[in-house]
Amino acid sequence: MHYEGTVIRPPSEADSILLQVTLGCSHNKCTFCGTYRGKRFNIKKDDVIFEDIEFAGKYCRRQKRLFLCDGDALVIPMRRLVPILERIRDRLPWVERVGVYANTKSIKMKTDEELAQLRKLGLKIAYMGLESGDNKVLEAIRKGADADKMITMGKKLKQAGIKVSVTVLLGLGGRKGSLDHARETGRVLTAMDPDFVGALSLMLIPGTELHDQYEKGEFELLEPEEMLTELGAMIAATNLTDGLFHANHASNYLPIRAHLPQDKEKTLELISQALDGKIPLKPEYMRAL
Repeated sequence: MHYEGTVIRPPSEADSILLQVTLGCSHNKCTFCGTYRGKRFNIKKDDVIFEDIEFAGKYCRRQKRLFLCDGDALVIPMRRLVPILERIRDRLPWVERVGVYANTKSIKMKTDEELAQLRKLGLKIAYMGLESGDNKVLEAIRKGADADKMITMGKKLKQAGIKVSVTVLLGLGGRKGSLDHARETGRVLTAMDPDFVGALSLMLIPGTELHDQYEKGEFELLEPEEMLTELGAMIAATNLTDGLFHANHASNYLPIRAHLPQDKEKTLELISQALDGKIPLKPEYMRAL
């Protein structure tokens, strides 16, 4: 397989075939993210992608899932994305699900009919980085979309039959905006009604704008207990029809896996016990991105 630079995939795609079809991120402006800074986004050549598919056909016969790397592969034009999915289906017939990162720009670029076509070709899940439902936070981190657009594009994916997994970032509103960040994110998640929610805890990366703001005293990072309080407020404000809410990423202080709505009260009680000191939090040295 031909991998170039940093390859990022969702935690749930750990056992998937990782097919790198793009390099970098098509947005690459978020103040908290330094993954692709200084790297120009581009789409890999078809012959390289097809060669990697042939390689996977020979050596990756046990994996039933495939993830299209890197950031926002959904931005690939249909005239190129359709042949890629067709080649995957032809050469890797045992693959049951193809996943992809998607942002509001790339989703908007695809018509409802095109998304439905991609679903028929095996694209069954898309991962969206919501980060926050608070428009003030979204503007501050230069996400490139407001809450209403996030909701609209998330619903658009679901209407095409593509499962939606949304990532939110605890602590992104800072200390002063923590409660608004939590409540507004819960409101947006409720409106989007995704199949999966993954909550990560903010870890500042040297070299990013948000880290610089922290160093200057312009941004306050939450303490572990404050992160947990924020998580509780977010879950309390989130009402999903039938979804999984995960907060078991390596960055989190308290691993949580809740099936909403039925596990909501039990999960809030678990958080309350942790805040009361009855359940130990993950020590700082064990956290990771």
